[in-house]
Amino acid sequence: MANGNGEIGVVCKPDTVTYTTIIDGLCKEGFVDKAKELFLQMKENNINPNVVTYTSVIRGFCYANDWNEAKCLLIEMMDQGVQPNVVTFNVIMDELCKNGKMDEASRLLDLMIQFGVRPNAFVYNTLMDGFCLTGRVNRAKELFVSMESMGCKHTVFSYRILINGYCKNKEIEGALTLYSEMLSKGIKPDVVIYNTLFIGLFEIHQVERAFKLFDEMQCDGVAADTWAYTTFIDGLCKNGYIVEAAELFRTLRVLKCELGIGAYSCLIDGLCKIGKLETAWELFQSLPRVGLMADVVTYNIMIHGLCNDGQMDKAHDLFLDMEAKGVEPDFVIFNTLMLGFIRCNETSKVIELLHGMDKRNVMPDASILSIVVDLLVKNEIGLNSIPQFKRQK
Repeated sequence: MANGNGEIGVVCKPDTVTYTTIIDGLCKEGFVDKAKELFLQMKENNINPNVVTYTSVIRGFCYANDWNEAKCLLIEMMDQGVQPNVVTFNVIMDELCKNGKMDEASRLLDLMIQFGVRPNAFVYNTLMDGFCLTGRVNRAKELFVSMESMGCKHTVFSYRILINGYCKNKEIEGALTLYSEMLSKGIKPDVVIYNTLFIGLFEIHQVERAFKLFDEMQCDGVAADTWAYTTFIDGLCKNGYIVEAAELFRTLRVLKCELGIGAYSCLIDGLCKIGKLETAWELFQSLPRVGLMADVVTYNIMIHGLCNDGQMDKAHDLFLDMEAKGVEPDFVIFNTLMLGFIRCNETSKVIELLHGMDKRNVMPDASILSIVVDLLVKNEIGLNSIPQFKRQK
């Protein structure tokens, strides 16, 4: 090829590396169809794809949720004598587990070992997480045990997955056994593991053990985060330890620990449930001073507390306040207000709220429909007074 000076230049032909680089970039940007076109062009030009090329395209199809194409490419690469590597298997394993195809994922693990590709911690962790998410915790434990026999060391993430699986299955003793095993092996649990164990203990009302674990976490030098504080305050409140939750909350504020809106909402809820409405209201009112804004959950808790106390004017004013501040009410808040107005024999307010729901495109749920039917049966409202809700497309 002649350049501008009339000299003959060299024509650069794309090779496997060139094609693979472009294909990988296209897949990562989500242009899987273009990547496939280039992949086919590559083969038509007798340029052989390598394991990196195939893995890039397989990853692209997995991200695009096209498992059939990804599977066909895996079969094709093996037919072409291209050996899948651990990255190839990782990509496919992750896709199968995300979609709950655990039996296929197990078979893929067997195929991987058959091909002489040693599974790494990512493969085992992905599989374990998939089995835990589908409720097959015992199968996850089997994989956890087999990891070491394959020369693959357990990581903090491995323990995190299995402890979470046990806790969600309400097998807290199994989770605590794993926690003790970590300590005996010198593997330091992270704050996520402690949070998971707190949730598990509070769910089975083991408050004293949760306190003990909290002390262990501090002794181990693991710093609690906002989520940990919220989890602990919420667990105490749900188990009736409102005074202890309030004391912890005050201590954390004195220590200037960061507390999010979740922690405030949990304590406000606990205070409302034991009749400390005035204290709950003061805490709610303090939110702007600490740089926090109430969300729909916080408003719902406070409105519910006011309604239960018969303070319907204040509850309705708070409802208007949340809208003025850009917080959109959900059907739960409408339900709470309706029940409060019914207790106060103000059915006209229920009609007003129903029209408010329609105006805001909030669809009534079964509980609200039950309220309406009950009022119709008692002839307390007329059918013509009810708005015709139009479901959003």
